[in-house]
Amino acid sequence: PYRDLFILRNQIILIFAGFHSFLIRMTDYQPKPKKEDIDARQSDRGGIAGFLETILRRMRLGTSLFALALLYIIMILMMSVSLTPGIYWFHFILKRTADYADVIRYGALSFGVISGYFLYGISIIFVAPLFNFLMPFRLKPFRGIYYSLWSVPWYFHNAFTYVVRYTFLEFFTPSPLNLLFYRLMGMKMGRGCQINTTNISDPALIELGDKVTIAGSATIFGHYASQGYLVVDKVKIGSGVTIGLKATVMGDVEIGDGAVIAPHEVVYPKSRIPAGRRPATQNNQDSRTNLPQAS
Repeated sequence: PYRDLFILRNQIILIFAGFHSFLIRMTDYQPKPKKEDIDARQSDRGGIAGFLETILRRMRLGTSLFALALLYIIMILMMSVSLTPGIYWFHFILKRTADYADVIRYGALSFGVISGYFLYGISIIFVAPLFNFLMPFRLKPFRGIYYSLWSVPWYFHNAFTYVVRYTFLEFFTPSPLNLLFYRLMGMKMGRGCQINTTNISDPALIELGDKVTIAGSATIFGHYASQGYLVVDKVKIGSGVTIGLKATVMGDVEIGDGAVIAPHEVVYPKSRIPAGRRPATQNNQDSRTNLPQAS
């Protein structure tokens, strides 16, 4: 019987690997650069991928609800796995304090709840990237309509990122743990970087050089909408760059080494910031400091 189980296991692995490779090939397709009709209900792909995308475009409400339900199921599973150590810890305290006085027991249970939540936070930082890795597709730059197969990786990748952001990441920002989380989600990062914000989307499309400083409440994302299209592209930030407080950096942006983005400044898509650039307000302030003082 063990031999039969071994054969069955190998067959299941081969089937899963084949299905995984098939889905990756489907989502690796890039939309053609020609002008597309954003209201098109027929896919320009062929084969099974084209059939699935045609269903996606013709049944937009139904497929959106299905995708949302599937995403919620995956996120519930992901959060449940992350919460398991905390539940185990709380249950351990619950049993050990069964005979204690109420005051001591309630204090211990309160400690178990809060510490269990922090165990969840530490776990989700590793579990979410694991789920992202196990997805049979990878986020890549594209330009196309929302109802397309190549938007699915973008949809799921950001959903996993947001679960961590909105349930725990603020407690670990800034710290080596938030840097580790972004690296595990696919962000390319040099040495000595500091990220003091959780307002980051599309981490797999963001590249940071050495000693990049991103100030509090800054927003960086690799997607934007234009004339009914969803555009997803890389954000490249060179070494020694400073992103100011509450600044915004959008998709398809390159910032040269040593540049400074001012607080509240917005860097629009397709911007190319030269190396060493300083904000105009800073230049004006620097020039004013050199003026003679009035007597």
